[in-house]
Amino acid sequence: MPKVVHVIGNGHASNLYTPQKGIKICCTLPPFDIPNIALSCMVDFKMMKALHEGSIQNPYTWVLGFRPKLYMEKNSGFHIKHMGHIKEFYTTLPAYAGKGGQGYTNLNCGHFALHYTANKVAPEEIHLWGFDSLMDFDIRSRTDFYLNSDRGSMNTQRLSQTWRTVTHGIFDEFSHIQFVVHHKHDSMKIKKPDNVEIVVHK
Repeated sequence: MPKVVHVIGNGHASNLYTPQKGIKICCTLPPFDIPNIALSCMVDFKMMKALHEGSIQNPYTWVLGFRPKLYMEKNSGFHIKHMGHIKEFYTTLPAYAGKGGQGYTNLNCGHFALHYTANKVAPEEIHLWGFDSLMDFDIRSRTDFYLNSDRGSMNTQRLSQTWRTVTHGIFDEFSHIQFVVHHKHDSMKIKKPDNVEIVVHK
């Protein structure tokens, strides 16, 4: 069992990340050049389509969620072409995310990467970088630079509440793991569980 894993999300506070010891797992693509990325987690149809079209490249080893699995099943040539990239399909849907398609919608790429890391990699400690919705009213993602998403105020409010609920569920489910959130302040938007530490970067 590895001791430390760093999950590097796509929130703007990911820029706080500096080279660290431990396994590095990114959400889709790292927000900037980060050496030794072990895994790239992906959950979206639109990312699969962009990779299929060739408008985006992802050179890392992939862990793919429910929707990428469906996309691969419908596009066997694409699947065969990228089999060497794929470590596994991970379709576990925790109850606190919801049921069926809506549940997978509620489980964003950061949640997916966190749940996979906690459940399958099973480290003693997981560091979260760029998980801004947990700390601020901010769901902007660095993936917006290459894939469009709805970041309007109504959608921001809905997603912020949903995403925080799911993140809290992950903290509770894996209460034996220490989570370390890196951010610019320590004012978390949910009640901080005992297994969560906040490291403030000035």
